[in-house]
Amino acid sequence: MNQNILDTLRSKLLERISFDTLPESALKRSAALNTWGTNAIEGSTITRAEAERILLEERSVAGKPIRDVMETIQHERAFRSLLNRRKREITLETVLELHEEVFRGILYDAGQWRRVNVRIKGAKFAPPRMEKVVKEMNDWMNEYRKRDIEGEDTFELASWMHYKFEWIHPFGDGNGRVGRLLLNLHFLRRNWPFVHVLPPNQKEYLKALNAASGGDFSLFVNLTKTLMGASLVDLLDQVGTKKDKLITLKKAVKISPYSEKYLALRCKQGELPALKSGREWRTSERALGLYSDLVGRKG
Repeated sequence: MNQNILDTLRSKLLERISFDTLPESALKRSAALNTWGTNAIEGSTITRAEAERILLEERSVAGKPIRDVMETIQHERAFRSLLNRRKREITLETVLELHEEVFRGILYDAGQWRRVNVRIKGAKFAPPRMEKVVKEMNDWMNEYRKRDIEGEDTFELASWMHYKFEWIHPFGDGNGRVGRLLLNLHFLRRNWPFVHVLPPNQKEYLKALNAASGGDFSLFVNLTKTLMGASLVDLLDQVGTKKDKLITLKKAVKISPYSEKYLALRCKQGELPALKSGREWRTSERALGLYSDLVGRKG
């Protein structure tokens, strides 16, 4: 994803709103999407429709494990709390509080560092032993603070921060969800919107973490930029102008020099900011114009 495209979309978003004045409807939609996605990656049985029923319609769902329902409700609250936390420094207390907020009444050790050794399914890296967790977390916090103060690139720092947290795996359970909350808190502190890691991103997400374990953060940087592009066009669709209204690729070809196949490929590759609903990609006139001016071929 071209950084200039992201910067321009972000500027347009911040011309319309600040994160302190984000409309409740947009916040609720983002919170429901993020909560469904992060829990589904970890095996929750709650579907997206059921998460929206619980969180947007405030209605119950039948036949679901109570743990999955509680994690849905409590993660959504923790996610919303990020807006209040974004003007404060991230500390180890922040990490413990987020874990406790998501897993209160679910895990016996909610809000506590792990006292067991753990492995990560599908990962090529192994977390440190339990007795090293506190030291590693202190080192993680100090290094993040140093890089943040020095003004390291937002996406590069996000990638290092998230990978290192997941490598430490400081909790007995819930590390992925807390790590992704911290990832979003980092973006909000830098005045960028949320990103949503959803089930379709799971393989790419794990691949990026594995690459980071070998010192290559480029996959994670590219992934977060793609996710940020989707988030920006989604929010602008809700608070922007007519140019920000999401349109299908069938409509996009009528206002661009590109074929539908070409646009679909660029959406899939993360070059054109877009959202996918079912099998259909949607982008906006503004995003399409920026892509055409800054990246795409003509004709």
